[in-house]
Amino acid sequence: MKAVLCTEYAEHAALRFGDVPAPQPGPRELVVDVHMAAVSFMDVLMTQGKYQMKPALPYVPGSDAAGIVSAVGSEVTRFRVGDRVACGNWHGAWAEQMLAPEDWAAPIPMQVDFATAAALRYAYGTARYALVTTAHLQPGEVLFVSGAAGGVGLAAVDLGRHLGARVIAGVSTKEKAATVVEYGASEVVVYGEQDLRERIRSLTGGQGVDVCMDNVGGKTFETMARLMNWGGRLLPIGFACGEIPSVPANLPLLKNYSVLGAFWGAWVQRFPRESAAADEALMRMVACGELRPLVSHVLAWEDYAAAISAIAARQVQGRAVLAVRRT
Repeated sequence: MKAVLCTEYAEHAALRFGDVPAPQPGPRELVVDVHMAAVSFMDVLMTQGKYQMKPALPYVPGSDAAGIVSAVGSEVTRFRVGDRVACGNWHGAWAEQMLAPEDWAAPIPMQVDFATAAALRYAYGTARYALVTTAHLQPGEVLFVSGAAGGVGLAAVDLGRHLGARVIAGVSTKEKAATVVEYGASEVVVYGEQDLRERIRSLTGGQGVDVCMDNVGGKTFETMARLMNWGGRLLPIGFACGEIPSVPANLPLLKNYSVLGAFWGAWVQRFPRESAAADEALMRMVACGELRPLVSHVLAWEDYAAAISAIAARQVQGRAVLAVRRT
């Protein structure tokens, strides 16, 4: 079958089309004919060799897809051939067919198109795991989201609004500020134009935030470590700036706040049934309009390089997807 192959770990992704064997499902696996495949910042980092996981080369990038089940393993009980599903794996989505564990797939309601479904699991799954399972975000609490216009960040803004939080969003441009407000942010901090520390202090009356979901790392995380409310929850999600920060231990001690890791992929592996139930719940919420994933870029499969460049340049708001099959 045809697939995009990463042949070398490099700053500028070394990718090409190639032929690989069609996948065969194991007992608890699905083979999915891919219609839409998402492109995420994690995918870009993996092609650069900067992610914590390095697949053996050559490999097929892409962690999320949506399409139609074409084969099921002998022990699969949740799906049949012909079902519409959103599915995921650590890689393998940018191909005509994707192999996915049964518990890493969710049925797609008829109200949800393939592009939206492909954009859902990783971004909204991460946001839900961080805000609901880990931080136990409550109505009325103040939530700060950094990198708020990106895939995971905008999902957190959308979900935080749905959960009844007061959402403060951190973004890099005024254009992105308009997007996060549309998705539920009450206030916005535009980096470079406003001082993050002073802006958060002003917006919270000096109290700080109850939950911080940080996708950026570096100085943003270090600043927010000094802006937590008593009993708050500080969540390191990613390090988009490329710098892994540190927190002086006296800071969480003085305000009795927690620093909580929220690595969704590891949780999915350890708690597959709970993860599958969460995926299905998110899909139902999208189907009834409670959540609204943003797909700002739908590109032809052949334009995978343009999708990667747009994400690396921070030009994508929400998610970008590749149309592997034109439907």
